[in-house]
Formats: sequence, structure tokens, C-alpha cells
Amino acid sequence: MNSIAAYFYVYKIRIQKSLAYHYDVYGNILMQCIIMFAAAFFWRALYAGETVVQGVEAEQMYIYTVISTAMSVFFMNDVEQRVMRSVEKGTIAVEMLKPINLYGIFFFEDLGKLTALLFQNLIPILLIGSIFIAVPKPASAMAFLLFIVSLIMAYLIHWLLAACFSMWAFVTINMTPLLQVKKHLIRLLSGSIIPLWFFPDWLASVLNCLPFVYIYQLPLDIYIGKASMENLILRLGIQAVWVVVLLVLFVVLQKIAVKKVMVQGG
Repeated sequence: MNSIAAYFYVYKIRIQKSLAYHYDVYGNILMQCIIMFAAAFFWRALYAGETVVQGVEAEQMYIYTVISTAMSVFFMNDVEQRVMRSVEKGTIAVEMLKPINLYGIFFFEDLGKLTALLFQNLIPILLIGSIFIAVPKPASAMAFLLFIVSLIMAYLIHWLLAACFSMWAFVTINMTPLLQVKKHLIRLLSGSIIPLWFFPDWLASVLNCLPFVYIYQLPLDIYIGKASMENLILRLGIQAVWVVVLLVLFVVLQKIAVKKVMVQGG
């Protein structure tokens, strides 16, 4: 019970801290809206009077763009930066001796940040997208419910990937360039920018074997009604398997990383 209370306290403090930084919020909203409008103009030019491309209507593609931009709010976490800063300062060993799990603290901090972003970023992005691009209505009520389920698992996959990647800090110490490469690769390979159905078949088949498509592509497919219900249930099962696989990998890597802690400075 004490651990739960501690995690909840961390969660609450992070919400309060996130709500205090208004200028960062304005900058993030502006950047996300620029990306959203650029993508919308791209799809409008691509369709060029066509009503359906690759089995997807133009209206569905605009909704895809708005929801994809809104979803990016869910994938703003700080676990990698927190681990990297702790390793650089040499405080990581002391933090690991605390009575509650260090990564548990990071997870609840990121949940707190997400909660604040839902009000600060998500709502403005959806409003702007609804006014200027398309009203992001789901394909059906069932599609929306399955979308929420898939989005939760997508968040866990993304966070676990970040947590696993953070283990590199114990070896490289400063991994800022790697973080930038990883960030853009995930956006590209997950269907966030370009849906997988526009990729060559061989490349799409390869990407479907990786966890990235279950971050953006699957939830978006569900939301716009791109795939059949039977296919979606199968893919949701695969998404759940990826959550378990990454959780096991994270636990193993964490045990290995603890043995490689290098204290830098005091």
C-alpha cells in the first residue's frame, strides 16, 4: 500500500508540474498542428479529385491524419532522458537503492505527464483538426471501443520500447543522437506519417513482423474502419503478445543493466 501511495504521489506531482509550463504547451501544439496541416495538404494533393485510393476514402485519410496527430500526445515520455541524466550525474546507483522501483517511478511520472497533455494538447489539436481538416468521427461505436483498447496497448508498447532503449545509457552514457534517430524511425515505420498500405508489399510484410505498426497503424486502422473485425481481433491479439514480449525483455535488460551501472561524478 505504501508503494501504491508513493506512485500516486509521483503521478500527482508530475501533473502539477506539467500544468505549470504553458509556453512548452503552446510550442508543442503549434508544432503538431504544422505537421497535421502539412500531412493534410499532402493527402489532398495525392487524392487530387479521386474519392478512393488503396481502398481508403479521402475523408477517412483526413480523419487518419487528425487522429494520428492527436495520438502523438500519448507517446511523449521522458523515461529515456531521465535515465540518461541520472547516469550522467552519477545518481543512478543511489536511485536504484530506493525502496520502490525506479522504472515504476518513471512510468507514473509519464502517466502524470500524459494526463496533463490530454487537456493541454489533445483537446486543442482535435478542435483545430475538426474545424480545418475533418471531424474525426470513428467508423462505429465498436470501432471506437476497440480503438481505446488498442491505444492503451500501443502506449504500453511505446513506453516499454523506450524503457528498453534507455538501457543503452548504461553503456553509452550520452545517447541523445540515438534518441533522435529512434524517434523518427518509429514515426516512419509505425504508419504515423505514411500508412503501411502505401508501402511496397515486401516492406509492409517485414514491418508487420515488428512492434512499431502496433503503435500507430493498428489503432488508426481500427478507428477509420480499414480492416474487417476478424482481422482486427487477430491483430489485437498480436499487439497483446508484443506487450508481454517487451515486458519480459525489459525485465531481463533491467537485470543486466543493474550489473553495468557506471557512476559518473559524485
